Amino acid sequence: MGEFGLIKHLTQDIELKNESSKYGIGDDCAVMQYPSEKQILMTTDLLMEGVHFDLTYCPLKHLGYKSAMVNLSDIYAMNGMPKQMVVSIALSKRFCIEDMEQFYAGLRLACEEHGVDIVGGDTTSSLTGLAISITVIGEADKDKVVYRNGAKETDLICVSGDLGAAYMGLQLLEREKAIFNAQMAESKNPEIPMEQAQPDFSGKEYLLERQLKPEARRDIILKLAEKNIIPTSMMDISDGLSSELLHICSQSQKGCRVYEERIPIDYQTAVTAEEFNMNLTTCALNGGEDYELLFTVPIADHDKVQEIEGVKVIGYVTQKELGCALISRDGNEFELKAQGWNPLKD
Repeated sequence: MGEFGLIKHLTQDIELKNESSKYGIGDDCAVMQYPSEKQILMTTDLLMEGVHFDLTYCPLKHLGYKSAMVNLSDIYAMNGMPKQMVVSIALSKRFCIEDMEQFYAGLRLACEEHGVDIVGGDTTSSLTGLAISITVIGEADKDKVVYRNGAKETDLICVSGDLGAAYMGLQLLEREKAIFNAQMAESKNPEIPMEQAQPDFSGKEYLLERQLKPEARRDIILKLAEKNIIPTSMMDISDGLSSELLHICSQSQKGCRVYEERIPIDYQTAVTAEEFNMNLTTCALNGGEDYELLFTVPIADHDKVQEIEGVKVIGYVTQKELGCALISRDGNEFELKAQGWNPLKD
């Protein structure tokens, strides 16, 4: 089919829905035009097979959906709205057209749900597996863009959703992969019956969904706008709560106090952490890939933020000199450390 044939096959029926999308796929460049009162937001992520995802247990449709959400979440973390997406893929010969159709089905589903236009991209060959590069362009009112460096002393620290579930979902998948590989190594028959290769994840569906099909929190951004709340700082939780909170404090030149008992954790996460003999708080602080929103708001907005379903106040911002600490359930203070995901760590 060739590069251009594949691109046409995957994108020929894409319709542009945003006014700022003037011309999409089909020329040397996409064309966009934004109102002068808006500021343009741009983010990009590179996802590599074997580093960011494992196709042993990650379906390509889910991978397409997640690849989009990773980028959409960054736009929401700036208090903006995503509008356009550019998708580039490098793939090896082991992938067929049907595989790419599945990937694009997930990608397009995410874009449809969030009102985003796919306006271009590139495809090329790869000798080392699948590589995905996605760039998303968004917009925000000039006076409503939220950065990481705006946290003020006495601000409340808030998070959306619950934390640690995606990490526990990954632990489940990695455990079953190890069991499967062990069975393959012990078996003289290279083809294990399908019923033996399918693990039983009954009761763990939420954890798997959080890992394989995360949701960027557009709903929280809309709820904050309804309440006329503009966070003083914000970022999404991709590398773990502790890492992200330390980023905000470092760039804002502030300290913080976070209460262990207030960190939102789902019941399935707690049960599974116990099964794996893992410290639950450590999983919630450092697990990553939750794609929830971490933000600070003035203490005057306390009552309004408490009314937003799915948001919980977990601590407050302090002077820089006081440092960043976790207050345990028994009242002891422990220094917060960045132990989350580091893509360049050996």
